[in-house]
Amino acid sequence: MVLQITVDQLRADLIDRYRHMMGEGGFAYLLENGVVFTDAHHRHANTETIVGHATLATGTDPAVHGMVGNVWFDRASGERVYNVQDVDYPLIGGSGVDASTEIDPTQRAATTQGRSPRAIITTTISDEMAMHFGSEAKVFGVSVKDRGAISMAGHAGIAYWFSKSDGQMVTSTYYADAYPGWVEGWNSGDAVRRYADEEWALSRPSGSYLFASADDQDWETDFPGYGRVFPHPYGPADGKYYTTLLTLSPAGDEIVVDFAKALIEAEGIGKDEVPDFLSVSLSSTDYVGHLFGPSSLEAEDNFGRLDRSLADLLAHVDEKVGLDRTLIVLSADHGGPENPGYLAQFGIGGGIIDVEGANTAPALARVRAAFGIEGDLIERFSNPYVYLDQALIAESDADPGEVAAAVAAELVALPGVDQAITSDALSRGAVAPGPISDAVLANFHPERSGDIYIVFEPHWFIADFDGLNVAATHGSPWAYDTHVPLILAGPGIPPGRIARRVETVDLAPTIAVYLGTGLPSGTRGRLLVEALADEERNPD
Repeated sequence: MVLQITVDQLRADLIDRYRHMMGEGGFAYLLENGVVFTDAHHRHANTETIVGHATLATGTDPAVHGMVGNVWFDRASGERVYNVQDVDYPLIGGSGVDASTEIDPTQRAATTQGRSPRAIITTTISDEMAMHFGSEAKVFGVSVKDRGAISMAGHAGIAYWFSKSDGQMVTSTYYADAYPGWVEGWNSGDAVRRYADEEWALSRPSGSYLFASADDQDWETDFPGYGRVFPHPYGPADGKYYTTLLTLSPAGDEIVVDFAKALIEAEGIGKDEVPDFLSVSLSSTDYVGHLFGPSSLEAEDNFGRLDRSLADLLAHVDEKVGLDRTLIVLSADHGGPENPGYLAQFGIGGGIIDVEGANTAPALARVRAAFGIEGDLIERFSNPYVYLDQALIAESDADPGEVAAAVAAELVALPGVDQAITSDALSRGAVAPGPISDAVLANFHPERSGDIYIVFEPHWFIADFDGLNVAATHGSPWAYDTHVPLILAGPGIPPGRIARRVETVDLAPTIAVYLGTGLPSGTRGRLLVEALADEERNPD
């Protein structure tokens, strides 16, 4: 089998930083038995969840696979689009919208929305496996987040994710008309309810933690009923925030691993000579990082519990399939920044940006006056994109590219803004090459990207996360957001640490060559030759 593990918001350096939290069989197994690429990066600018997952799955950039952000603005409909939403395929038996898109359940829409992978333009490595090996190849993706499961399962697989609305693992009618009996059995069990009236407490003696004396930092988020110091209570099973709190803790990963283990057994993964694919996307590190930051007692303890969940999963795979018959791939969809309050202790500047609260009126007034435009120029801001009112610009007979350039020049003057790059300039090749502009170009899709891409200065970010003010938010082209782990372990792969710079687009084509399948259709990566057999690494 191929087991692709994606840890949401796992910055690469955290593995070494929190190594004292490791036991046996989790990260330690991969570090000892795998090839570890220590300088692996996403090369696109918008380091968000769906963008990173889709890049790992397809071996290409968002400019090609189309997932330019967790949300984008569709001009044709005038609607905000969530990346994997699809009204044609509602959730099977779901009572409400899948809640993995938002932390606060009070902000959810009242009606069920569908989900599918149809917005992903290219094939994924799982698609290529399904086409190459035929119907006997089993392909699945599981995660707390819908986008984490759907993107990796691809178009040909089956995805399951955790619905906070229903407190169970769900899927949509894109994949099936009804749940298999084993899924219904798992959902009716105690995997989710067993945390009721329990709490997330430290898993080790407090003195053994790097952040033992920093349990209550000013910038940490005090989520209602959860607090910002240990222990963090889950509350009763019927509590308004119960299922949300599970995902804000190591319990979210434990639930996903429990479901993945049941799936392996029920679906007979790895039982024959036809390779199967299972993606497990683990999201707790992301939620904990948002609420408390990566340099927190919560992040440190969560890493130890993540390590145990990995060890649990790998032990189950070894028992049911055999690690000697399994290609294991571990990476992350993005890294994550430090809170400016933490950085200030070391004399490093940074800050929180309030784009919508910024006084842009004088700047936009100057642009309107210069081009004779009446009305609001900015139709929508969906970080990192600014969408201009193209109908309004057309009425003035002004050149859209010139208007966008003028607005971009004004936006750069705002505090915390490093660059503002227009889509018009990107499409014309009028942007000077460089690491940041290249990353923005890799994120540019003409039908989905906005008119202007805003790049914030290093260590500056918008602290809003689904309506909640949080400690940290990723999404930049800076190294703390792009640097992720990349580890492959399996038959024929020699262990070692590789220091050369590689990119996450390299992973999918490497898996394809390892298996002998076709390359995903949009592939733009290069082979990680250190993970291939001797004859493929050294053909001469």
